[in-house]
Order: sequence, then C-alpha cells, then structure tokens
Amino acid sequence: MAGPPSSHPCKPRRSKRWPASFPPRPARRCRAGRARNWPASPCRGASPRRCRPPPCAAGSTQDAIKPWQHRSWVFITDPDFRSKAARVLDLYARSWDGEPLGADEYVISADEKTSIQARCRCHPTLAPGQARAMRVNHTYGRGGALAYLAAYDVHRAKMSGRTEPRSGIDPFMNLVAQVMNQEPYASAKRVFWIVDNGSSHRGQKAAARLSASYPNAVKVHTPVHASWLNQVEIYFSVVQRKVVSPNDFSDLAQVGDRLGAFEDRYNATAQPFQWRFTTSDLDGLLARLDRHTADHQEESSTALTA
Repeated sequence: MAGPPSSHPCKPRRSKRWPASFPPRPARRCRAGRARNWPASPCRGASPRRCRPPPCAAGSTQDAIKPWQHRSWVFITDPDFRSKAARVLDLYARSWDGEPLGADEYVISADEKTSIQARCRCHPTLAPGQARAMRVNHTYGRGGALAYLAAYDVHRAKMSGRTEPRSGIDPFMNLVAQVMNQEPYASAKRVFWIVDNGSSHRGQKAAARLSASYPNAVKVHTPVHASWLNQVEIYFSVVQRKVVSPNDFSDLAQVGDRLGAFEDRYNATAQPFQWRFTTSDLDGLLARLDRHTADHQEESSTALTA
C-alpha cells in the first residue's frame, strides 16, 4: 500500500496535512489499550497542532463522573472560626472592635517560611537565551536549610525579615524585637500582630509573652486551618517564585543575601495588596459550607437507609 510521498527511501516526509487520496489514519492507542480515532469532518485535512484527537474514554472531559480527579478538603473545626476570621478582616479594613484605627496604629502579618534549602547544582546553570529557557542541572548537593521569618506591614507594604537556623519561640521573638524596636512601631499606640496557630506563637501563653515584652503589641490569631487569611503568605508565594526557584545556591549565606536583597527591592517598590475578601464574603462562604455539609449528611443518610 502506497504511503505519503517521501524525499528519502527510509524516512517519509512530514506533512501538516493528510491528503484525501491516502488511506485514513490508523486508530491510536491510549494507555488503557482502547483505540481512539481522529475526529471526522470538522478537522479532516487540518493541521495536527490545531486538531488534536479526542482523549481516551478514561480521560474524557465529557464524563459526568471523574473518579481519577480529587480535591483536598478541610472541614472547619474551630468553633470560633467566624469571630476570629472577622477580627482579622476588620483589621485589614483598619477597624478594631467597631472603631476605626488611628494613624499611630499598625497591622503586622507575620509567619515563618521554613526549610529553605541551599542546593548547589553539580553543573553550572545555563542562562536563558533566544528561544531557550534557563537550564538547571537536575543533580545537586545539599548545603543545609534555614528558616525565613517575615513581618509584613499590611497597610504600608513594608517588610521586615530575618533568617534563622530553625523556627521556634526564640527566633520568632527575635523577629518581634527587630520590628518593635524601630519606628514607627516603637512609639505606636498599638501594633496588631496577625499570626497563625504555629507552635512558635500559639495560644494565650504566646499572646501574654508578646504583651509582657511590648505592652503596645496585640497578638491576633487566625482560626485553625485558615492561614490563607494571613497576608504574609502572599509575600511568601512571591519569594518562592522570584527568589527561591529554581534553587541554585552555593551555600546558606547566598540564600540569606538573596532574600535580603529582594526584601530591599520589595520595600522600595511594592504597594499594599488589594485585599477584597470582606466579612460579607466570609458570611457567604460559611453559608455555602453549611449547605454543603447539610447536603452531604442527607446523601449519607439516604445511602444508609437504601
């Protein structure tokens, strides 16, 4: 049977089009072993790049149920979720206990980014070029890891950070001292510290420890499993993309220098995050979760009685 024309006896010429005079393309096979055919008339003769064959039956987007897909889900376990989250959102809107914050009151969002490694690549990284991405060697030597502690001024977009060998109570209090001993926080009326429930700053003991060291500091905890309410996490995502990746550092000193240089650049150019999630959005989210939970319980009860 004749095939496509060829300029070489052993290598058929590649063509973007499949002439109508040739036999139809053979069925392709997916991993599950099921045959899949090219589409009919709409794509006949079109470029393969513009007309892909439909996916296998196991991966079809038209399936009503896709058991191979899943999403992680965490149910609310904090009984005071709404009140704790609302306090954080009110602070982002410059309000506390129904009263607007004064000009000498500040909101700090703080947390730790743990285990930033120094990976020394076994071969030099090749810089990007024309039509070529940066090339980073896959193998590397481990140069240790450190923790990056950061305190983000929500309304001034100012970052104060430091590196420590590991996270813990003392490293976190070192960050607090670094921030609270400088202006405008040292002479501020109140400085609100928004933190999650990590072991370095969890519970009433941590709040009392902060107030004892700095009477004008107020610790505000996010609800459990709600670190997404902490704006410093947005900054950490920027650091991960623009500083840490692709992680080619000779040692931990270079990691610290890179973090410090980025922090200086950020403080010189950044604007506050445009936070749009309000208490009204929070109430809508909680109402949807309540409906979801009720529907799930009803489906479970129906399945048990069936």
